[in-house]
Amino acid sequence: MDVHEKPKWLQWILLSFQHMFAMFGATILVPILTGLSPSVALLSSGIGTLAYLIVTRGKIPAYLGSSFAFIVPIITVSQGGKNLGEALFGCLLVGFAYGAVALVVYRFGVKWLDHLLPPVVIGSIVIVIGLALAGTAIDMASMKDAVHPIPKSAAEWQSLEGTIKSVNPESGTVTLHVYSLENFGVALATLAIAISSSLLFRGFLNIIPILTGIIGGYIVAYFAGMVDLTPVYEAKWLDLPHFTTPVVSWSAALVMLPVTLVVLAEHIGHLVVTGNIMGRDLAKDPGLHRSLLGDGIATSIAALIGGPPSTTYGENIGVMAITRIFSVWVVGGAAVLAIGFSFIGKLSALIQTIPTPVMGGVSILLFGIIASAGLRMLIEHRIDFSDRRNLVIAAVVLVIGIGGAVLKLTGIHLELEGMALATIVGVILNLVLPKRNQEETAAGADAA
Repeated sequence: MDVHEKPKWLQWILLSFQHMFAMFGATILVPILTGLSPSVALLSSGIGTLAYLIVTRGKIPAYLGSSFAFIVPIITVSQGGKNLGEALFGCLLVGFAYGAVALVVYRFGVKWLDHLLPPVVIGSIVIVIGLALAGTAIDMASMKDAVHPIPKSAAEWQSLEGTIKSVNPESGTVTLHVYSLENFGVALATLAIAISSSLLFRGFLNIIPILTGIIGGYIVAYFAGMVDLTPVYEAKWLDLPHFTTPVVSWSAALVMLPVTLVVLAEHIGHLVVTGNIMGRDLAKDPGLHRSLLGDGIATSIAALIGGPPSTTYGENIGVMAITRIFSVWVVGGAAVLAIGFSFIGKLSALIQTIPTPVMGGVSILLFGIIASAGLRMLIEHRIDFSDRRNLVIAAVVLVIGIGGAVLKLTGIHLELEGMALATIVGVILNLVLPKRNQEETAAGADAA
């Protein structure tokens, strides 16, 4: 079924539901991890996708969901949800940056972008995106908060297990962050279900392993006594999503904007893959600039209402590759369904009751897959690590990004850390380090 073909009603609804479920797990996972509203994420993904389809003249069947590249920056800026408005301001500027790049691409083409972000830089940064979150995934999977009475002696303080999270003198309690075998068991069960769905199941379940893992893990957690359904009973069937607006913060912008380089490369890669599946050059018609502009508009819309930045989804590209159905009517139908689901209050409340170990279990797989995608990029582009230039770039990017290095310039209130700093360092190293000349490369090839 080609781009502008419209399926029959029943088929249309079922195919759109399939696309919605393909993106659902990942789209709601980002706001759950970052403290944003899952219902707003669904709403913004639906509106953003419809805007994208309009900007691209209905010629690119792409669904736009929550971007994982911004999880670490949003968590870093928001500081546990206290500064979500500042994080959204950074996301808004990312949308504007997309528009600026789209204008440059329209005027000068894409060669400059390839020069700025070669595979060795992008592959290393994508690995950082996954591995920088590895500690978060394990913490969610195996740790819990436990409340104890405040110790009365130094010996009792020293005997406390875990990390002291907070002390409340009024209630006479101390909250500890401790290891929980029960939590880790639920997380491992969730992980096993997600892996089974990805490798052993066939058909529809095979393309939604994250969602399957969350549902299966939720059931396990329910029987383990970790689920409290009271908020679901109290929630309304129809309810407005909880919107959050941006708050101006230039320090947040400095953390967010470097990640734009990563998602630009991801966007271009997805567009190329989609074009290959469809057998046409989408970068020429309707054009890469239109695709980038559509993504930028979707990201800006999301930031204005409290949703995470958007990106074209590989999960939905996979659905199209399997079904060979490229209809924008089907993708648009999934967007409308997502918008409708965002106003179901009980669904939003149900999502909020998902226990942390369940999300930790799927995060182990999800973050690992992100890191593996970066490794795959390095392999597919045959990055030569006998070339010390490539070795240096990858090594420095990985250690700075995974190690959580921080650059603080207090005089100008500039602070860059982790993935944002690694991205900037990777780009600078790629620009300044000398490349092996053609004669040396050819001589090395002849000697081999």
